[in-house]
Amino acid sequence: MLPSDLPLQLQAESYLSQQQYAQAAACYEQLIELYPGQPSLYWQLGLAYLLDGQEAEAQLTWSLVIAEAETPEQQAAWICELVEILLQAAHQQEKFDRPTVAWALRQHIRELAPHQANHSLHLLRQLLQAGQFTPERIADLELVAQLQASQVDFDLLLAVLQPILGQFPDHPQVWELVVASLAQAQTTAQIQELSDRLLTTSHQLFTLFADLVLSRRYAELCLQLDPHRPNPLWRLATIAQFAAAYEQGIEFAQQASRVSTTLRDKLISQALLLRGLLFAGAAWAETKAALDQQTALLHTWLEQPEIDPDQTPESVLLSVCLFFYPYFQDDPQTVRRLQNQVMRSCQQLVDAYVEKHLPDYRPYPRVPLIRTERQKLRIGYISNCLRRHSVGWLSRWIFRHHDRERFEIYTYFNQQTEASGFTGQWFADASDQWRCLTSDEMTAAKTIRADEIDILVDLDSLTFDQTMAVMALKPAPIQVTWLGLDASGLPTIDYFLADPYVLPDHAQDYYSEQIWRLPQTYIAVDGFEVEVPTLRRQDLDIPADAVVYFSSQFIVKRHPETIRLQMQILSQVPNSYFLIKGLGNLQNTQAIFEQIAEEAGVAANRLRFLPHVPIEEIHRANLGIADVVLDTFPYNGATTTLETLWMGIPIVTKVGQQFAARNSYGMMMNAGITEGIAWTDAEYIEWGIRLGTDVALRQNIAWKLRQSRQTAPLWNAKQFTCDLEAAYEQMWQRRGEAFASEAL
Repeated sequence: MLPSDLPLQLQAESYLSQQQYAQAAACYEQLIELYPGQPSLYWQLGLAYLLDGQEAEAQLTWSLVIAEAETPEQQAAWICELVEILLQAAHQQEKFDRPTVAWALRQHIRELAPHQANHSLHLLRQLLQAGQFTPERIADLELVAQLQASQVDFDLLLAVLQPILGQFPDHPQVWELVVASLAQAQTTAQIQELSDRLLTTSHQLFTLFADLVLSRRYAELCLQLDPHRPNPLWRLATIAQFAAAYEQGIEFAQQASRVSTTLRDKLISQALLLRGLLFAGAAWAETKAALDQQTALLHTWLEQPEIDPDQTPESVLLSVCLFFYPYFQDDPQTVRRLQNQVMRSCQQLVDAYVEKHLPDYRPYPRVPLIRTERQKLRIGYISNCLRRHSVGWLSRWIFRHHDRERFEIYTYFNQQTEASGFTGQWFADASDQWRCLTSDEMTAAKTIRADEIDILVDLDSLTFDQTMAVMALKPAPIQVTWLGLDASGLPTIDYFLADPYVLPDHAQDYYSEQIWRLPQTYIAVDGFEVEVPTLRRQDLDIPADAVVYFSSQFIVKRHPETIRLQMQILSQVPNSYFLIKGLGNLQNTQAIFEQIAEEAGVAANRLRFLPHVPIEEIHRANLGIADVVLDTFPYNGATTTLETLWMGIPIVTKVGQQFAARNSYGMMMNAGITEGIAWTDAEYIEWGIRLGTDVALRQNIAWKLRQSRQTAPLWNAKQFTCDLEAAYEQMWQRRGEAFASEAL
């Protein structure tokens, strides 16, 4: 550039690189004396002043030269030169991890070129890195208008959007920024990348914050961006189903089916349609046809599974496709064998993806045991339900009774942002360590691995897909499923906790997990809190001397054949009424019951449909209105059965073969009650009539249940915890013996 004074120019550049800005400025001042007509020297001099903290001098140096431009075109060209120099300097400062200096440089770039969106994005990134970002900065920089006016560096845009969405997804300025960003996605890859980012935000709003409204808005943006992809429709279907917008949920799932092109996508869409139909209380024939179609799809998929290591495994496939079979039929031999096959294929998907894309992670037992020297066994519990939820109400007692001399308890609140209130009182405060897992399943698995958990206990099973996905990554040497539901069939699960009753003797024939039968019961509680009741017979227009039957279950458990048995009981017990309560489409629930009641000759005015109550303690108190509780089949109650027995109320249950059809049976046996246990439809009706008409029998059962609180295994959580701890120690011992045997 300046051949005769190249050493002086090099010296100036050297001073700049060494952060000796005053010396650099002196060199540029000398060069300007020699070459006063070179604008670039003034740009460099101003930069040296700015880096030396002389901001006013820098601005004056630049502005005086720019003002001397002879034409607007020359002025624009000079500004571009200056912006380029400042941009290079900002990049260099970022490279040297000097975010404050880089931010100052970018501010000057913005002043010189206020309508360049890329510079505004760089400024936001600097603020984010410095921890100084607030959503108001988006408006300060006029970024939305800039995005609407010009194309930007798409990768830079995504790099800025990701942390902003992670921190401020509900801020109006962020929403405007996201909407303005949609048009920036031009290629198929860019559209999918932005759609995936927004879907993640929608999922987090739904799962972490239960913000169904905003979650839906983000999912709708994804659909607008990518209308021919099923993923946004899956999210919209799920949101609608859990927001009680049942018909919308069905429509979204049907739309997803229409745009699904792969077997995997068709499977997920069909499973969401099935769930929507069940939640809505749709006609049984329609729902059963949807299940049959799903079964056919599963068999086709098993014959030709799509193992693509470049495709992120959809964790929803691990759970929702198999979740509802036990509600339709009591056929564990068939269902569990299908489930085991599906889970093996799902595991292959996970393994292929991890093998290719996550080379730094290896699931057990592919890596040696990572364990610092210690005497205590380290037990990890992972769940999304350690809160005011059935799993939380039932599992809390073991945290109170665990022997801390022999066990360290680590608790993982999966997809929860805090551990306060009920969660804090019963779980976090009772744990040696606890973590809120708010990120993806791989991050969660690495966290658990780093904690050196010996035995990881999954309390969700099929009920929560992200816990399933963590368990599929095998972050602990021994993995156990307990309580939340029947076993998943995942190959990475070693044991499934049961008892002598909840599974038949031959169940191991069709379980992939090793069934570990605890000596008495697979669950025990010390009791339940009870509030003041809000139900009175007179408020429901029920005579004081009437026989009141009661059933409180989610609509998906309302099998029409069981409702028919219940109506036969009512038809043969004069002056009897049936109170029906539960989540789901109340209008359709009422229609189903009234139709079957009419078929059985039972007047509809003998049915009462109860609203939801705000807390479980009131629900338990309201059980006192019932003379007899009628259980569901083929999917029994679990927590509802325990609550019924605790309140001293007789219950009629039919025993089947699958786990879900034997819960009430096992609980009744462990409460010392056999009255009400039926093995056939005829016995179910017989017990229902007998308990409805025999007051003395009901009173005797109530007395036995009150007495059982002091003696029965079902109400002895301390002994249950001891049995559970003995099982953990034996599992660990078996592992050691197995490795010793292999070494030989």
